[in-house]
Amino acid sequence: MKKIILSMLLLFSALYSDEVYATFSVEAKQDASLAFIAGGIVKKLYVDVGSVVKKGDVLAVLKNDDIKAMLNISKTALKYAKKDYERQLKIKNLIDEARFDGVSYKYENAKNQLIYQKELYDKTFLKAPFDGVIYEKTLEVGDSVSGMMLKTVLKIQSKHERKLVLEFDQKYNAIVRVGDEFRYSINGKKKEYIGKISKIYPHANIKNRKIKAEVKTKDFMTGLFGDGYIITKLKR
Repeated sequence: MKKIILSMLLLFSALYSDEVYATFSVEAKQDASLAFIAGGIVKKLYVDVGSVVKKGDVLAVLKNDDIKAMLNISKTALKYAKKDYERQLKIKNLIDEARFDGVSYKYENAKNQLIYQKELYDKTFLKAPFDGVIYEKTLEVGDSVSGMMLKTVLKIQSKHERKLVLEFDQKYNAIVRVGDEFRYSINGKKKEYIGKISKIYPHANIKNRKIKAEVKTKDFMTGLFGDGYIITKLKR
């Protein structure tokens, strides 16, 4: 009885499944090229290639003493503008309307100036956009960077999360689906891994007539390549 059931399952699999050959490269799930959006001289550098960082960690800082001084001046100006405004507000009905408008303007302007100076100050810090590891560095302490010509100074990628970017012939576009199993090996080695299609790109490459798809995985070195077979649920 078991043999009959097994034979039926194998027959069903042969009739309603197909194997689609695909090649792939290993990429990080998240990858970003980082650059300062302000110009200046690098004051401190907190990371190197291989550094593991958390989202929001400060990676590098530009010399910013002048901007920090202006930020403190703005804080002081706002402090006294607010006091003046609150005093005049208490006697608003007893003073000239134009005078009160002038005090209100100074108060609002002081708030805006503080926001502006804080934005300038924040731009002198380069922070990690997500948890990851630094894999490329092109700056050192003392280097000059330009806010007018943005240049990548650090590259970061997710530490563990990876994706296989598959390519398969476009003639299989009607049968490959998200959720299909993908059996593959890395760099031609015998060990087999199994994953599932998590994304299919909605277009074909007109040059090589290939369609791309993705499979989530972990801990493989980026840049590796391999091949395998997508196990589809329906034949063409």
